[in-house]
Amino acid sequence: MSAIPPPPAPPTNGSAMVEVNGVSKVFGDVVAVSDVSFSVRAGVTALLGPNGAGKSTLFRVMCGLTPPTKGTVRVLGADARRDRNVRGRIGLVPQQDGLFDRLSALQFVSFAAATEAVPDPEPAARRALGLVDLDADDSRPVSGFSKGMRQRVKLAAALVHDPEVLILDEPLTGLDPVQRRRMIELFHGLGDEGRCVLVSSHVLEEVARLGSRILMIAQGRLAATGDYRELRELMDDRPHRIRIGVDRPRQFAAALVESGTAVGVSVGAGSIVVDTRDVDRLGREVAPLAQRLEARLSRVSPLDEDLESVFRYLLEKR
Repeated sequence: MSAIPPPPAPPTNGSAMVEVNGVSKVFGDVVAVSDVSFSVRAGVTALLGPNGAGKSTLFRVMCGLTPPTKGTVRVLGADARRDRNVRGRIGLVPQQDGLFDRLSALQFVSFAAATEAVPDPEPAARRALGLVDLDADDSRPVSGFSKGMRQRVKLAAALVHDPEVLILDEPLTGLDPVQRRRMIELFHGLGDEGRCVLVSSHVLEEVARLGSRILMIAQGRLAATGDYRELRELMDDRPHRIRIGVDRPRQFAAALVESGTAVGVSVGAGSIVVDTRDVDRLGREVAPLAQRLEARLSRVSPLDEDLESVFRYLLEKR
């Protein structure tokens, strides 16, 4: 990937680049965001929440696209809704598609550069497209691009003016595993340069790979903060739930209960669901047990480490 010039230094060394204080956003009778407060410094931060949790609304408030009903947002020390200069220091990838289908990627990103008053739009667009592994000389209109390619065009358009703050709403949707890995590497590289990179997602696996600080939002409220392991540890007072695909489910279940590895088991056709307080021990025992019982394993997958499960658990405790 191409190199991108580092941004100017943040306002104060080590200070928050984004500050959200008591922000609420109400649409008629619907409370989309309710009394949310946090601050974000340089680096990668993930905003996690299921669809409808208020992530996109909060991002729009932060970018100055809609005013908060209550509270304040400061980006690089200013109000993006009132300060045109600070808006030019933010790069946004919206969740909506929003591409001009008749344009090529280079034409679209060059247009984005021009709207941001970049002095040489086309060279800047070529550099931004290189960052996201797209060919600037591909003359096809973006209407012929895959979902993953369209996502990367949007990301290039957000990067073209070298912003200090990047707000990326579900940017990995539609990307294949290789593309996701490459874009996550790009996000970390940008964060390491001193940029503030805010990435929203509803997929906990993506966040685990981001390895970032996490802001977890549910029903418009900030439910928890921490890294991936800290969030999962919030659930450690209940057993982990694992599905094991196996062709001798009853024998396998009985052996796990007898060994004390499982605190609960339910048996189905060709699989069992195991509740365990020691995932590492279960992982060590599964393959040797299958060999001893001459059973065939088809899968071992967690059922409670998805984001929705974490949210349900945290909301139950509130």
